[in-house]
Amino acid sequence: MRKDRKLHITLVIAGQHEDIQSPIRLAISFCKALPGLYRNIWRPSLNLDDTLIVVVFWVSSSSYDFWSYQKTLISISGLFMLVTQMESHVDPGPIDKSLLYDQDNHISSAIWDGQERGVLRCHEHTSMLEHWKLTPRQMALVEKAGFGYFRTIPTIILDNSLISALVERWRRETNTFHFPVGEMTITLEDVALILGLPVDGNPVIGPTVRTPSIVCQQLLGKVPKDLNGGMLKLNWLREFFSKCPDDASAEETARHTRAYLLYLVGCTIFSTTTGNKVSVSFLTLFENFDEAGRFAWGAAALAFLYRALGNASLKSQGTISGSLTLLQCWSYYHLNVGQPKFNEEPNQGCFPFALRWKGRASGTRSKTNISAYRKALDSLQYSDVRWCPYKDLDSTVIPEDINSNLILRTSKTMLICFGKAERHLPDRCLRQFGMLQPIPEHPQKWERKIPAFDQGLDFSKEMEVELKGKIRSEIREWLERGFYIVEDEEGVDESEYMEWYEKITRKYVGRPESLESEFQRMVGAMREIENIADSLAMAEMGSQDRKLLAEVKGTLQSCFNDVVGNSKRGRSKNAVKRKREGG
Repeated sequence: MRKDRKLHITLVIAGQHEDIQSPIRLAISFCKALPGLYRNIWRPSLNLDDTLIVVVFWVSSSSYDFWSYQKTLISISGLFMLVTQMESHVDPGPIDKSLLYDQDNHISSAIWDGQERGVLRCHEHTSMLEHWKLTPRQMALVEKAGFGYFRTIPTIILDNSLISALVERWRRETNTFHFPVGEMTITLEDVALILGLPVDGNPVIGPTVRTPSIVCQQLLGKVPKDLNGGMLKLNWLREFFSKCPDDASAEETARHTRAYLLYLVGCTIFSTTTGNKVSVSFLTLFENFDEAGRFAWGAAALAFLYRALGNASLKSQGTISGSLTLLQCWSYYHLNVGQPKFNEEPNQGCFPFALRWKGRASGTRSKTNISAYRKALDSLQYSDVRWCPYKDLDSTVIPEDINSNLILRTSKTMLICFGKAERHLPDRCLRQFGMLQPIPEHPQKWERKIPAFDQGLDFSKEMEVELKGKIRSEIREWLERGFYIVEDEEGVDESEYMEWYEKITRKYVGRPESLESEFQRMVGAMREIENIADSLAMAEMGSQDRKLLAEVKGTLQSCFNDVVGNSKRGRSKNAVKRKREGG
């Protein structure tokens, strides 16, 4: 063997997560202990808490037989490959935490740590709507109030697992879904076309209801016995108002219609997690049906749903409300994930577009579990998305009053629903409007709660100018909605957007590999290193080399304690959680 033969090896590891610190420490320690190695370990300081380790070493046959280290070197390289593979999955992002600043409270953090919350309890109470029988005069009043198209949408069976998986991708910092292909969201266009609700008009706000019983007596002619916290039970409304007499007076017809509208919004777009209740505040908006028709009900429904999605995306929550029919139909139209299979062709040429999905699917309910949906969304490809799904539908069925509202589909504005204020940010999802997506600005944090009003606001044309200078900025933004229409930009390079997006987003929700599998793989690698260390001939080593080898074994034991100890603590925590939940 030639005495000057050398092997030059360069290994690079990049990591962020504490889970990979043990194998990194072990690998470096083992490199140090190999006799005859020249070692250079470089740790430059990087932003965003990255750790970059470059290990460069030479094995020289001038000191030892080169081939006796071949197996050792291959094993070290394998360990470094293991660590590198782990890094690609261990840290799902975001790398740059300036946008998704609430990551620690997001459900994806808990799921990554092995704390599954399961499927959300979905609150939408539409099953009893069919028990309401409206007279022709009632239907005319419902249409006048702005709900003529919306009331025709039947109960659509909810896929709770799909809804839960979508919620895991929702970010309240941006009011968008963060998918692998970029951000997407439910827009004013989606609300107008799927639900048939007006998205332009006065903000849905009203005076503070200090005496709910008086409001009920005035507008319904009856007061429930258990009117607690200004909330009406839906089944009380159904019991007393679901059948209006054919010979009812105009006032009696109006009362029955108000009850129906309150029931309708209470079990759909403004459904709550409190169960089958609805706020009396909405009843005040139906006092005059003509005035009710001037509210932007679709914008309010979207504000309500944004808030519900944001709350449900927190790891402390287990329920979701709002218009889940809108959420599910939006997904059916835009994503090739979880679409039902129909026994017959879906309804075409119908409006609102939610009616396309009213046909019964092959089964009574989706059999797909949340893990399968999560995996599908984690691996979503560009080809799995229909960015502009409505362009292929029959646009002639869209009523003119709805079509004229669509100018606001790209309005960067504030959505209002009583005390809720949520930003509509179409500039983050321009591909949904057939535009190229540039890097969007970070949205300003906003006040999500608006104080209640002691008196109603007059939104007549002559009052708008005066109001803009006196009311809160959130409502002022809505009043100026027509001035902030986002338009297409020239010279946009979407590759720049995706490069930026990769750094600011949460790439994965579910682990590509289970925690148990990762644990077993890491322990197996350590066992292999232990065997290699035990196989080295200590008799041929000098005192310094023996000391370094002892350091390897000490580090190995420390790594075992770290990994196995953490695993036991995690399993114990999950066991306590299951016991507490009765599992």
